Amino acid sequence: MFATLTDRLSAIFDRLKGRGTLGEADVTAALVEIRQALLEADVALPVVKDLIEAIRTRAVGQEVVRSVSPGQMVVKIVHDHLVETLGRKLEDLNLKAQAPVVFLMVGLQGSGKTTTTAKLGRYLTEQRGRKVLMASLDVRRPAAQEQLRVLGDQVLVPTVDIVVGQGPQAIAERALQQARREGYDTLLLDTAGRLAIDDALMAEAKVLKDLTRPAEVLLVADAMTGQDAVTIAKNFQERVGLTGIVLTRVDGDARGGAALSMRATAGVPIKLMGTGEKLDALEPFHPERIAGRILGMGDVVSLVEKAASTIEQKDAERLAARLERGQFDFNDMDAQLGQLTRMGGLAGVMSFLPGLGKFKSQIESAKIDEKAIRRQQGIIRSMTPEERRKPMIIKASRRKRIAAGSGTSVQDVNRLLKQFQDMQTMVKRVGKLSHSGGLARSMPGLFNPGLKGQPRPR
Repeated sequence: MFATLTDRLSAIFDRLKGRGTLGEADVTAALVEIRQALLEADVALPVVKDLIEAIRTRAVGQEVVRSVSPGQMVVKIVHDHLVETLGRKLEDLNLKAQAPVVFLMVGLQGSGKTTTTAKLGRYLTEQRGRKVLMASLDVRRPAAQEQLRVLGDQVLVPTVDIVVGQGPQAIAERALQQARREGYDTLLLDTAGRLAIDDALMAEAKVLKDLTRPAEVLLVADAMTGQDAVTIAKNFQERVGLTGIVLTRVDGDARGGAALSMRATAGVPIKLMGTGEKLDALEPFHPERIAGRILGMGDVVSLVEKAASTIEQKDAERLAARLERGQFDFNDMDAQLGQLTRMGGLAGVMSFLPGLGKFKSQIESAKIDEKAIRRQQGIIRSMTPEERRKPMIIKASRRKRIAAGSGTSVQDVNRLLKQFQDMQTMVKRVGKLSHSGGLARSMPGLFNPGLKGQPRPR
């Protein structure tokens, strides 16, 4: 998301930061370009006007003129106002209401509402420790209820039984009774959508809201719909009443203006965003982090959280202990490649790192092959357990067998072995430094987090 906007803004700021001083004319010219970039990114015109005016008030004042680094100060001012537009701070889900806490999912057909309901069920179960029940109230779209049941099985979140011929209100009442009877603390209700906003859609959503009294009414909106997403949010807010927005498909939208517009236009926060097709690809919406991504500053905090959520602590401790002893084999390499894949591959990791936006063209021209990771894992998994533990025994005949078993060439196997040797050499150096105490003294607590600044007992 925001790729095009990030590229445009980065180019503008690079020119500003390259100048020693900035006059009012320089700032005004830059604001014209920023305005154009925001409009091209599908940010709503009223939002653009307010944002540019707020930036202008600060940017043409003494704050920039007297700054040691005027260009950097302009970037900070833009960043601060982007955060303000996106909502200042993370708005958490309301889980403090009386159980069962009801979430009513609303939106148009095709916005990803049912999939998002399942993602939310998984998120609340795994990340928030909730006992969740889901129910589909969509009796119009063929197999909509069955779709949620199948997704529920995949994320290990139970769904209300399907009763043919039962209407949305009856299903909602039955879901509430079951949630109370069986001790569920959270109930997710997936409502029906339409291809466009109409009176019937709004009337049904309003009736269900009055019936279930939800703690959260979440609009599921597709980021790729651009300006239409803003209109949809405004209509649902005025006619039904919303508590928040879930923005879907943010990974596929290069412009991203909907995120900047919806918060300001609808007056409710974006609480979550869908970042991919997988059922674990749902994240809280952090305005400050998103503003950092827009301006090419990266989002290292989210990257660290993503890494922490995809690796088991015991695996991390095992690897750390092996690295400390200078040990590294193909089992370790396979585990690290798997970790990289779960974090979205090289492209996924790079999108979080600061400063890489301006090198986008170079990265693309390098033609980084994400499939290479899977090929490398295929080669490793075609080895015998002994070969993975003792790579030195992999001679010519074994290399041919491994290549045939993994559907690759002997050259591919040779390249992987060379890459492994380089990594193993580096690990052994780290192990020697750790064993001598040099690494422990230079980075106290790294190898013994519980006793920071104290040597590891031997």
